[in-house]
Amino acid sequence: MWLLSFVETLVDWMWGTPLIVLILGTGVFFTVVSGFFQFRHFGYVIKNTIGQIFSKKVEEGPGTLTPYQAISVAIGSTVGVGNIGGVATAVAVGGPGAVFWMWMAGIFGQIVKMVEVSLALHYRIRIGEEDTYGGPTYYISRGIGEERGWKTFAKIMCFLFLVGFFAGYIFDAQNYTVSEAVAGTFNINMLVVSLVFLVLLYANIWGGIKALGRIASLVVPLMCLFYIGTGLFVIFKNTEMIPHTFKMIFEGAFTGTAAIGGFTGASFSKMIQVGMARAVYSNEAGWGSSPMIHATAKVSHPIKQGILGIFEVFTDTIIICSVTALMIITSGAWTSGLDGATLTLNAFSMGFGKLGAIILVIGMFLFGLTTATGLFAQFETLFTYIVGAHSPHLGTILKANKIIYPLPGFLLVLYAYVYGLPTYKVWMFIDVSIGVPIFINLFAILLLTPKFLSLLRDYRARYMNIGEVDPNFKVFYEE
Repeated sequence: MWLLSFVETLVDWMWGTPLIVLILGTGVFFTVVSGFFQFRHFGYVIKNTIGQIFSKKVEEGPGTLTPYQAISVAIGSTVGVGNIGGVATAVAVGGPGAVFWMWMAGIFGQIVKMVEVSLALHYRIRIGEEDTYGGPTYYISRGIGEERGWKTFAKIMCFLFLVGFFAGYIFDAQNYTVSEAVAGTFNINMLVVSLVFLVLLYANIWGGIKALGRIASLVVPLMCLFYIGTGLFVIFKNTEMIPHTFKMIFEGAFTGTAAIGGFTGASFSKMIQVGMARAVYSNEAGWGSSPMIHATAKVSHPIKQGILGIFEVFTDTIIICSVTALMIITSGAWTSGLDGATLTLNAFSMGFGKLGAIILVIGMFLFGLTTATGLFAQFETLFTYIVGAHSPHLGTILKANKIIYPLPGFLLVLYAYVYGLPTYKVWMFIDVSIGVPIFINLFAILLLTPKFLSLLRDYRARYMNIGEVDPNFKVFYEE
């Protein structure tokens, strides 16, 4: 099929050396210029993140969600099928060595997420008393376009970002991965499962961003703890394989992996490609998506919310993605020839039996639902930017988005079902949709490095007693 050949060629080009170097290079750059913030102040990050869970203090200022609700929605939109089906596909296609590159993307992605979230908060707009919107389109147009005076250049960047990001509107993996897992476990037609997911997604998004925040703050922590706990059980059930697993990961990271069993083997370049792509799709660091949710937080300083971005990536990639990968490798399931959610379910069944697989599928369904609803909030931000915050047509457009948003995911399932696409080919479509926005977003935050560093200096002076406070410094953008 010509379309699949074209998409595969496009993925190989898009996720080649330039993008890999840009992702890792941006993370290393911000790590250095921030004074290795995610390493030196990791304890501070954990203390201030976990503290949000138990704190009853409400920040002053505009915003729709509390900081904790915002990060719950953000983690809910990142912790999902990418952690379960996406990581499994990375291991199946790239071998154990792909996990190492997934870790690299997570380690340096923490500071990238902090930068983009902080900039999103600084440059966000305010509508009425509470509603706030921010993200890449806002810090590109306000930061690069207005502050630096590059208005035409900023418009071109925003246009390219929107084109690439809206490709994700079409190639959404949530419905597909959930439908694949449920259908395989319960022997139900995939289209029937997809329709049920579609109906529940409609019910979930109709309450708006505030309702999403309340739901996510209750459901997401429980889902994460459940998945981590059960995954660790499977890993430690195969304790004798843990040392060998880490050996395969570190040795394979620089050599590729030879064919074993049903596994086809992976070249060095393919291994890095799938490891990085799956990590970025899962933790969204550099993609520019999560900052749109964080921008709705009611918080007194942009860096406060940026710090939560570090915790978000750490939780998603270093903990949850690692649990999936180690579970698949230690159990030996990675050599079965399976991929995607089916591979993860196979590994899970080795530890818990059929009942365990059923429990995981239910968890996956909830993961997929919270991820899809979190993505909905991101697209609402983009439509607000495109139409205009004060446009009389904005309300109509946002209502139309509630009707249209769930449909492309179902149509992707329908297309894959009719043409019998294997899971890894479906993920190729997704890789295309995230490549362009990453290019634009990373380039934008690099141009805005001076602004981020000024925000960081101010935060360190105000809240960490490092340096002197400048009383004239404005922590939020003023038109």
